[in-house]
Amino acid sequence: MNAVNDGARLSCTRLSVRVAGRTLLRDLDFALPSGAVVGLLGCNGAGKTLTLHTLAGLRPPADGNVLLDGRSIALWPRRAAARRLGLLVQTTEDPFPSSVLDAVLIGRHPHIDFWRWESEDDRALARAALASVGLAHFERREVGTLSGGERRRVAIAALLAQDPDVMLLDEPINHLDPHHQIDVLRLVRAKADAGRAVLMSLHDASLAARFCDSVLMMFGDGGWLYGPSRTTLTEDTIARLYGLRVRELRWEGGRTFAPIDEKRIADSG
Repeated sequence: MNAVNDGARLSCTRLSVRVAGRTLLRDLDFALPSGAVVGLLGCNGAGKTLTLHTLAGLRPPADGNVLLDGRSIALWPRRAAARRLGLLVQTTEDPFPSSVLDAVLIGRHPHIDFWRWESEDDRALARAALASVGLAHFERREVGTLSGGERRRVAIAALLAQDPDVMLLDEPINHLDPHHQIDVLRLVRAKADAGRAVLMSLHDASLAARFCDSVLMMFGDGGWLYGPSRTTLTEDTIARLYGLRVRELRWEGGRTFAPIDEKRIADSG
């Protein structure tokens, strides 16, 4: 499916991603407009993280082009690009001791001139970001004292403080309990409804059906499928994606997908 859209904040044409002689993504045409949440789905090793990094301009594509606001992302100065596009990486490292507030203030650095300290406005934005992820009273805590889920929410708060128009999120609900998973996804949905463009990798097709307008499925062999969640997420496509039979269950206002056996299709004979 050709997904190129002239109004896209982030787009690519004939994008290919390769690593170690494997083609993980081949000839992707994709556009991410303002107001949209797109779910990126695929098995471990399918190339979701590498694709997000390629779209963010952190690694060159094997083939094709990536455009940010209509301009090749390779031509954007990094600070200027970071004002428009933010990437939440899958794993965040904290090599130096810092307070939670200081960790979130890192998100403001693309907006701060060299040799200038964070302003009170920057601190207010960082505190508001912490409050939005339920960590309003954590700003003086040392990051090293937090749980994995709390650190994940600090990383999300840093991205929110960055305030980019395009948000690329690599497994944003990783390490989070179900309550905070839903809170974060509602927050992401609200950001898109306010005009942001969001692409996020997920493993749960049911959550993608609930929160994503569209999904991009990566099959790990270069193949991909893109389309509206309501028509693209089906029992057959999910079985192809994960090698697991599922049953679609509909309920008022939504739907979910439940495995119907514990064996992978390839192992079931």
